[in-house]
Amino acid sequence: MVKPPPAYPVPAVRPIPPTIIADKVVANLQAKRTETHVRRIDERPARYADWPEDLDPRLIAAFRKRGIERPYTHQSAAIGNALAGKNTVVVTPTASGKTLCYNTPVLDSILKDPTTRALYLFPTKALAQDQLDELHGLITDLQADIRTFTYDGDTPADARRAVRQAGHIVLTNPDMLHTAVLPHHTKWVQLFESLQYVVIDEVHTYRGVFGSHLANVLRRLRRICQFYGTDPTFILCSATIANPDELAAALVGDDVELVDDNGAPAGERVVVIHNPPVVNKELGIRQSSIKAARDIGAELIRSGIQTIVFAPSRTRVEILLTYLRDALRNKPGDPERVTGYRGGYLPNERRAVEKGLRDGTIRGVVATNALELGIDIGGLGASVVTGYPGSLASLWQQFGRAGRSREAALSVLVASSNPLDQYVATHPDFVFEGAIERGLVDPDNLFVLASHLKCAAFELPFTVGEVFGANTDELLDILAEDGVVQKAANRYHWMSEAYPAEQVSLRTASTDNFVIIEQGPQPRVIGECDRPSAPLLIHEDAIYIHRGQQYEVEFLDWDEKKAYVAPVSVDYYTDAQLAVELKVLDEFDEAGAAAGKHSTGEVAITFLATIFKKVKLNTHENVGWGKIAIPEANIHTSSYWMTFDEHATAGLDREQIAAGLSGIGELARNLAPIFCLCDARDIGANVQVRAPSTEMPTVYLYDMVPGGVGLAQKLFDVRERLAESCLALAKACECENGCPGCVGPQIEPNSPAKRAATKLLERIIG
Repeated sequence: MVKPPPAYPVPAVRPIPPTIIADKVVANLQAKRTETHVRRIDERPARYADWPEDLDPRLIAAFRKRGIERPYTHQSAAIGNALAGKNTVVVTPTASGKTLCYNTPVLDSILKDPTTRALYLFPTKALAQDQLDELHGLITDLQADIRTFTYDGDTPADARRAVRQAGHIVLTNPDMLHTAVLPHHTKWVQLFESLQYVVIDEVHTYRGVFGSHLANVLRRLRRICQFYGTDPTFILCSATIANPDELAAALVGDDVELVDDNGAPAGERVVVIHNPPVVNKELGIRQSSIKAARDIGAELIRSGIQTIVFAPSRTRVEILLTYLRDALRNKPGDPERVTGYRGGYLPNERRAVEKGLRDGTIRGVVATNALELGIDIGGLGASVVTGYPGSLASLWQQFGRAGRSREAALSVLVASSNPLDQYVATHPDFVFEGAIERGLVDPDNLFVLASHLKCAAFELPFTVGEVFGANTDELLDILAEDGVVQKAANRYHWMSEAYPAEQVSLRTASTDNFVIIEQGPQPRVIGECDRPSAPLLIHEDAIYIHRGQQYEVEFLDWDEKKAYVAPVSVDYYTDAQLAVELKVLDEFDEAGAAAGKHSTGEVAITFLATIFKKVKLNTHENVGWGKIAIPEANIHTSSYWMTFDEHATAGLDREQIAAGLSGIGELARNLAPIFCLCDARDIGANVQVRAPSTEMPTVYLYDMVPGGVGLAQKLFDVRERLAESCLALAKACECENGCPGCVGPQIEPNSPAKRAATKLLERIIG
């Protein structure tokens, strides 16, 4: 059967400039009397520089073959630094040609000395595969014998020896470097004896616990390089953040040169900040951001604009994909040419989506921030971001997935009802003029450092006095007491039979993924789910949505990490709830306030998934619930808390205090990303009307990772600005008693939450 042509045009070249479509989209939104802010960013011309004088002419010829006559200013500076042996971090926007910044010096060095080796680190396997294709194309143009391989979990066992022995350039990820390369460095002698360059892409992603782990992995890497007599040059690339040189230096443990003078061209960009209309003024409830994003995305796709729609979570991706396909069915469109992209999709599914976006066969994609990174998906015409992603850095990364080189693009932020989104929607200058956030890492976090010290001791003995982060000898002595290492003369030797790297995850939790199996005559794996997400997404009776298809979880085998599902067709999705218990273990610092105090310290947190709600599609009303039976999880982490004394609570009864504390917790947790480079999900909140540690009403904000990575300390440092921002947002909100845009959704029409939260904040600020 011949497939009928799509109902909307699918031209090879866009017939209508996105800016023209943008005018139409904006006009439609403003006609509905919505809060819509529009900013046009002018086209930026290219600025060029010269190739380094001693660059191999074969490279220059290969670039000219690809239409690159001269490098941009930032490319020339980065290449020059790298060839001079200077550690360099390049910070420029998406699609500015950062790849050329590191491929050029690496290939030049190999052409001049074929024994040279380079190691490329990418945060995901998809990025590594994408860059491998780019390298192969360039090497083909060079007609040189430069062998380039990826080395990850998908690399066949019979190919791994060839990679170790013959690879000029090895592309891998931090996890493989941690578990498969460094512990087996004796098998990688050819690499380490000639390692001249280490490339680290998407540096801004290495923050928090992941970045703290990577800093220690790189400590181990440099230690092994020193053993083999090499001292590689590091080339790092990052999206825009406030402290790229500081973050890069913390990761590599050495000085780093900053290159941020972007010379790449950019087409005109129309940026729209859209705040959906209020549908219930009394409760302050706005139209669903998901529905608003669906409407905008469908309009763009029907207009022939290839569009990416970002959603804040895996569940929201599938819900929005379902809505978008339905919208294209109801009006002229081709819903099958719209697909999803998120973690949990199998690798072959993700590669097919990436290819479809590049060749134009896919006209729309709904994605998590997995497509925020620099995977080549071609030049899209528009990006729609559903909900503020938690940081300006991420927002501009997602905006930047639309528009390449001199092509015009449309970028739309659709605000949700949560406080952070409402702050951004009502302060649009924050998006364009606000300070980009700082990336925070803590390589000497005891939880992280001790784990990697074990790994390093397994790889090479330690000498007394050797520095590996803070308090190295003291930690090694503790390991010696535990029988993990043995101290003989002036050296510490690994003694345990355990393989330490396998027990250390670089992420916030175990890397052990749950597999999701569709039951039937021929059972098949349809996806994966990380361990922290499992209690919320694949508990028994959960509705798991994959590529628009609904599945019900019939059985979750927690021990074997398998979820068995069956296809269903229901009109709801599920939303799980977590119960949280917090205990203060130690107080590190405190500061007085007008009616209370601020503190920071160590806490113990217990998480337990308790119940799930059944939420009706489209209307989002609660249509049922169920219990969850999954083991609890425990972490020790750092926390910041504000305590309210009797002067702050004067005239308020217990119910009012509880409602006010809950409102402050909602405000503070959501506004925290303004001050830290993090997602709102990186910070947890807990309130206690009479906290055991303070015996007074207390609001806790804590790092959602074991040991903490500095977020709580940062919040303590900006405590006054945080409290003032919370108060300003609560007062500015037009609702009467509280709503999702300030202190959180209120069940009771006359809830005291907003009034009590405002009064408590006013009193503690003074």
